[in-house]
Amino acid sequence: MNQPIKKIQESEIFFAWYEKNKRDLPWRQTKNPYLIWISEIVLQQTRVAQGMEYYLRFVRQFPDVKSLAGAAQETVLKYWQGLGYYSRARNLHEAAKDIQARFQGTFPQRYEDILSLKGIGEYTAAAIASFAWNQPYPVVDGNVFRVLGRLYAIQTPIDTGEGKKQYTELARLVMNPQMAGLHNQAVMEFGALQCVPQHPDCDQCPFANRCMGYASGDPQQFPVRQHKARTRDRYFHYMYIIHDKEYTYLHRRTQNDIWKGLFELPLIETERVMDFAELQETPDFKKLFNATGTSVLTIEKSGVKHVLSHQILYATFYRVEIQTENAALKKYLKIGKNALGDYPVSKLIYNYLLEIA
Repeated sequence: MNQPIKKIQESEIFFAWYEKNKRDLPWRQTKNPYLIWISEIVLQQTRVAQGMEYYLRFVRQFPDVKSLAGAAQETVLKYWQGLGYYSRARNLHEAAKDIQARFQGTFPQRYEDILSLKGIGEYTAAAIASFAWNQPYPVVDGNVFRVLGRLYAIQTPIDTGEGKKQYTELARLVMNPQMAGLHNQAVMEFGALQCVPQHPDCDQCPFANRCMGYASGDPQQFPVRQHKARTRDRYFHYMYIIHDKEYTYLHRRTQNDIWKGLFELPLIETERVMDFAELQETPDFKKLFNATGTSVLTIEKSGVKHVLSHQILYATFYRVEIQTENAALKKYLKIGKNALGDYPVSKLIYNYLLEIA
C-alpha cells in the first residue's frame, strides 16, 4: 500500500511546483485537440521560445483541421519555413487529410485512433489524449526521461527497448490517473525549467530530500544512454544562376532526404571539400553549365556550417551569370528573382536569400 501512496504524494509535489512556476502558454489555455496537436508537433525538436511565433502564425493560417487539410502542401511548408524537420509539416498535412476522410473532420478522441494518424507516436498521442480529455496516458518525452531517471537513479539506458518500457511503466505509476493532463503538464514543465540537462538547481528542488540522483552526487549522469548518435558530413555547392538579369532557377527536393518538398537553388553535392578549380571539373558542374556562354562567377559565401540532427552540412554559394539557357537548366523551375520569397525553402537557403536581397 505504501508504494502507490508515495507515488501520489510525488504527483502532488509536481502539482504544487507547477502552480507556482508554470509558463503562460497559449496551448495551455485550450482543450481543443487540434491546437494541442499543432503545439506538440511544433515543439518537437524546437524550444518554446523559438516555437511560439511559428505556432501562432501556423494556427492563424490553418485554424482547424479543414483549413489544413484543404491547403496545398507547398503552402503548408511555406508557413512551416524556419522550423526545420520539415517531415513534421508534411505529416501534419497528411494527418489532417486523413482526419477529414476517416473522421469527417472531427479530431478523434480514442487514443488508438490518435495514434493511427501519420506522424503521431505514443508520446504525442498521450499528450493530446490527456491534455484535451484527461485520459490516463502518461507522456514520456526527453524532459520526463530526465526527471524520472534522476529521481529514481535508473540505470537502464533510455535508448533501449527495455529502458523505454521501464520508463513508461514508471511514468504510469507516478501519475495520478484522475488528473492525468495536469500531471503530464507538470512533469514536462518541471523538466524544462527545474530539472534541466546541465547544472540543475538541486538545492532548490522540492524533491531534493528524496531524489536518488541528487543523493548519488552526480544527477547529470541520468538518464543513462547506451549509444551516441553518429553524424554525417555533407558538402553542398549552391548555384544562384542569373539569366537575362532578372531570372533565376529553383528545383524541388523530391527524394527521401532532408528538406523533402522544399525548393532550393541548383545544387552540386560532393563527397569532400572542393575548391572551385576542382568543382568545375566535376561531371555535374560541366552538365549544368555546358553551352551557357561566357559566365560571370563569384563566390558569395563559403564554409557555411549548418547543423542538423545527424548531419553537418558545409555549404558554398556561388553567383553565376549566364548568357544562354542550356538543356540541363530547362529542367529547373525558372522564375523572376523577385519571386524567390514565394517558395518554401530551407533555413540555409532562406538565410542566404536574406543576405542578397
